[in-house]
Amino acid sequence: MNDKLLRKQLQKLLTSGEAHADWVDGVKDIPAKLRGAKPAGAPHSAWELLEHARIAQWDILEFSRNPKQVSPDFPEGYWPRSAAPDDKAWENSIRAFEKDRKQMSDLIGDPKTDLFAPIRHGSGQTILREALLLADHNAYHLGQFILLRRMLGAWKD
Repeated sequence: MNDKLLRKQLQKLLTSGEAHADWVDGVKDIPAKLRGAKPAGAPHSAWELLEHARIAQWDILEFSRNPKQVSPDFPEGYWPRSAAPDDKAWENSIRAFEKDRKQMSDLIGDPKTDLFAPIRHGSGQTILREALLLADHNAYHLGQFILLRRMLGAWKD
């Protein structure tokens, strides 16, 4: 197997949109007044989806590298307490999301990281599994985010 190629593909899966929009485009230019909106039939606001994705990503990253990581209570610890953010909270969440995503990408890309070895403090998980889990989780919620923006009339294809 080509280790370098696998790492590059995992990084691409995590950080780019290739087959769909990416998070950078997804969160860009959403009007502040719509960040907390929930149209009929939508279970979450844009803020709730962004903050949920950020918290889950942070938890996966920290589990992958920190044996002292304590995960939030499930499910309530993975969702924000309010449906709408102020501008500062919105921008901070986006910055933290991007920072953590880059750090996970860097961990994956580091040739010293054994993608296949069980994480010592885990119960059989590997960095490969955590990277795939994170990419899958992010893509799922990004799809919800884009659909929500469409429902709100705030997405242009």
